[in-house]
Amino acid sequence: MAWRMPHEGDPHERTWMAFPNEGPTLGDDPAEQERFYAAWSAVANAVAGFEPVTMLVDPSKAERAQRMLDSAIDIVETPVDEFWFRDHGPTFVVDDQRPGALGAVDWIFNGWGAPEWASWEKAAQHARFTADLVGAELVSSLLVNEGGGIHVDGEGTVLVTETVQLDPRRNRFADRARVEAELHRTIGATKVVWLPRGLTRDYDEFGTNGHVDIVATIPTPGRILLHAQQNPEHPDFEVSRDLRAFFSEQTDAAGRTFEIIDLPAPESLRDHEGFVDYSYVNHLVVNGGIIACGFGEDRADAQAREILEAAYPGRRALTVDARQIFAGGGGIHCITQQQPTVVAR
Repeated sequence: MAWRMPHEGDPHERTWMAFPNEGPTLGDDPAEQERFYAAWSAVANAVAGFEPVTMLVDPSKAERAQRMLDSAIDIVETPVDEFWFRDHGPTFVVDDQRPGALGAVDWIFNGWGAPEWASWEKAAQHARFTADLVGAELVSSLLVNEGGGIHVDGEGTVLVTETVQLDPRRNRFADRARVEAELHRTIGATKVVWLPRGLTRDYDEFGTNGHVDIVATIPTPGRILLHAQQNPEHPDFEVSRDLRAFFSEQTDAAGRTFEIIDLPAPESLRDHEGFVDYSYVNHLVVNGGIIACGFGEDRADAQAREILEAAYPGRRALTVDARQIFAGGGGIHCITQQQPTVVAR
């Protein structure tokens, strides 16, 4: 078997999500929780305008989900504790030597490094549960990893971060060679690009310790969409400047030097917790479209849509306000997971 993770822009069978349940990232204030559910549902309903959506829902939240979600969305009841599906759900892969074969990588999930506040026993079962639902071959892995910690070009290149896959709270005995070998086995990576770090806010208590999917992505092979903080008052001004210099010296699996496309951050610098990590990089590519994060800034949101549509020709960008999701620790890409279309010859 030679598994390969397709590019996110390849055709999708559907998008998978999990509906929020009580937990630290949902918030304690009822009004805040309601805004969180509304933002989550808005993302699902927006995706459903482009492709099928399946939502895993804890039975205790079934009535709320049915009320808030578009009727076209498939609801599957199953126990849910953690609900950031990109990170704890399966990473779907294909086998080019076996037309029609679909695999589902089941990484070990420990709540982003086993913090005291996280609960993940139920979420850790979702990859296997989802694989069974769709008839995918389970690809078991002993690597502690999350879907938001990788981005691929579909041709062998994967972006990762030293502070994620080499995090001793995740993979205590790992080194680069071991991680690279496992990424080759599970997703077909032949070139691993190791980012030195992620955005500043992502190292806070409820952060992921540097997920790449809020920093950089590969819209097409050989090109990088890079978060660009343009205000020197924000600590990510230096982070994004240094990452730009880093990517200028990197090559992909085909030996190409990356073309770097800056994706400017919105003007907002802080929320009640401190410096924000608002990033337009954390978008989801869907069939015929792009679901883009919005931050209540008409000019910046419009500029991001324009850049994204140019980076993904032929797709229409749709903005969904993601501020409440970011307050919980992530964005639109973090809560969704694409299942690629496989065609049997």
